[in-house]
Amino acid sequence: MEENLMTERKEMILSLMNEAEYVPMKIKELAALMDIPRERREDLAAVLDALIEEGKIAVSKKGKYKKAEAVSAAGVFCAHPRGFGFVAVEGQEEDVFVPPDRIKDAMDGDTVQIKIVPAKGVRRAEAEITKVITRANQTVIGTFEKNKRFGFVIPDNPRLLFDIFIPEGKEKGAVSGHKVVVKLTSFGGKDKNPEGRVSEILGHVNDPGVDILSIVRAYGLPEGYPDEVLSEASACPEELSEAGISEEIREGRSDLRDLLMVTIDGEDAKDLDDAVSLSKEILDGRMIYHLGVHIADVSHYVREGSALDKEARERGTSVYLVDRVIPMLPHRLSNGICSLNEGHDRLALSCLMDIDEKGTIVSHRICESVVNVDRRMTYTAVNAVLEEETFPEEYLEFVPMLRQMEEAANILRKKRMARGAVDFDFPECKIILDEKGRPREIRPYERNRATRLIEDFMLAANETVAEDYYWQQLPFLYRTHDKPDEEKIRQFGILIHNFGYSIHLKNGELHPKEMQKLLGRVSDTPEEALLSRLALRSMKQAKYTTDCTGHFGLAANYYTHFTSPIRRYPDLQIHRIIKENLCGGLGKKRIAHYEKILGEVAAWSSARERLADEAERETDKAKKVQYMEHRIGREYDGVISGVTNYGFYVELPNTVEGMVRVSELDSDYYVFDEARYELRGERTGKCFKLGQNIRIQVIAADRYMKMIDFLPVREL
Repeated sequence: MEENLMTERKEMILSLMNEAEYVPMKIKELAALMDIPRERREDLAAVLDALIEEGKIAVSKKGKYKKAEAVSAAGVFCAHPRGFGFVAVEGQEEDVFVPPDRIKDAMDGDTVQIKIVPAKGVRRAEAEITKVITRANQTVIGTFEKNKRFGFVIPDNPRLLFDIFIPEGKEKGAVSGHKVVVKLTSFGGKDKNPEGRVSEILGHVNDPGVDILSIVRAYGLPEGYPDEVLSEASACPEELSEAGISEEIREGRSDLRDLLMVTIDGEDAKDLDDAVSLSKEILDGRMIYHLGVHIADVSHYVREGSALDKEARERGTSVYLVDRVIPMLPHRLSNGICSLNEGHDRLALSCLMDIDEKGTIVSHRICESVVNVDRRMTYTAVNAVLEEETFPEEYLEFVPMLRQMEEAANILRKKRMARGAVDFDFPECKIILDEKGRPREIRPYERNRATRLIEDFMLAANETVAEDYYWQQLPFLYRTHDKPDEEKIRQFGILIHNFGYSIHLKNGELHPKEMQKLLGRVSDTPEEALLSRLALRSMKQAKYTTDCTGHFGLAANYYTHFTSPIRRYPDLQIHRIIKENLCGGLGKKRIAHYEKILGEVAAWSSARERLADEAERETDKAKKVQYMEHRIGREYDGVISGVTNYGFYVELPNTVEGMVRVSELDSDYYVFDEARYELRGERTGKCFKLGQNIRIQVIAADRYMKMIDFLPVREL
């Protein structure tokens, strides 16, 4: 049916059903009323189906069609800095849009009751917030500003859409520029801002560390441990006694202390939860690599239901901020008895894999073990060994093993890439602070041969453990990554077409190998970093689940997180399951117990991971703004990394991103072309588009809003 005719018929049916005297009718009655002949009834059915799909009409069990009534639902409100918002309703795939005039007094994160009303003339339904069920924001972190007779606080969270009014006498001595905690006393309403009182002054915005402390508070990140947790940690041994080890071995642990074994981490790392060992030999005429991935046995010390366990579960993950680490476990454990420190006996869970020349893991064994790391190594020094550059003399005896490790890693990687795994190899950000917490350098933190080697080994262990426990059909936690949303991939296809690239979809779906091919084609091009990020944004977030549904990005049927129990609670949880299974303790009662708790553990761990990621991004953003404050007026070369109707973003080589606002481009009137992701001048035809190289000057850096403003040099 023609689109215009379809639209016409829809409007006719909606107009009919909106009449007060309309009563629900079957399709035959509607056809007669609208004078539609029998042979055109299929067209009518198609129109009715389309209206049902859009939520504008409904059909009863008896097949009678009627106007859809407003549906009431509940969900979590997510505000947008530009004034509108969305409500995530459980069981609904798509969030519901809430226009600015229908938000009422709801704030970001609130659980709200909504009335869903199909929006006229558009596909997407809209909602009106009718009631706030649960308030997410009893306190707000922000910057205090003093007026003559009152004060107000600008929230750090840009999704909190209103400043907080502070009545005279409720400011607790705060002055303009203080970072404060505000206790809300009123949530405001129509034409009225929320109101509160200052409950704590964190310090002045210019004081060292206050910016990060504000983010810690805003995200509700823990700043210390309860006494009960510290008491349990203190009761853990600092070292293993020989007698203790003998007892452990008698309980069935494998003694792997004679294996040549190393840890390879960053220079600053203190919680060393993984070690690797490798040897190779020819068996039955083929080369076999014996790879050992040895993971700290944290669950031996953090017992289920203990104060340590409850605290670790609540935190979910360690959080790595730019100037501090907020660990999941107290330092006595994470840097002590649970850290695989050089020259110290440690308890571990080991995944011992035999790998052939094609990268197939031909056999494996998962066991409780005792290990002793021969050398604590760094990525930088190991990379120097592999690049045949200058390296520390104490590494000399390990050189043959390290080179064999790279051989095995390359074989594993080749096999993984052959099945279609996607490798997003773009630089992360490394921010170096001075002694007062001020950023003195920002540079890309790039992967090297040593970091890739460890990644390959950890991936192999995670896949091996996941497949083993999947086929045992035991309750388990998996790390899953769903296929990308079809609409997002379509939009991504439009974006890359502007750069002269394309991706092939089969039946509307993307195979990971297609994304891998694309990233291979853009490798070493000026647009590589940009397109890699855009590709990543087009994908869904990985999460923890109890069902093994596969990992799209890795093109893996089985995947879990086994390798970091010091800093991730899901890893700690599956270590318990593995240990109980190895010791024969997974009876019906324990299986039922894990089946009951793992769903909640998966959901909570996924949520805590997202919160940690957001907090880490916010601290990076804060330090980048602080860094650029001292570079106002300087010029840099960058690349356009995002285009909107109100301006475009430019990313510099050091990963700092700033915005060029359309309002600042006074040489022409620029129109946003959404299909091509570009801004084009009406008079000059000048174009700013995604991926374009551009020279800019820094014109402003707003520490309050965490925004950096640029201007193209030719616009100055």
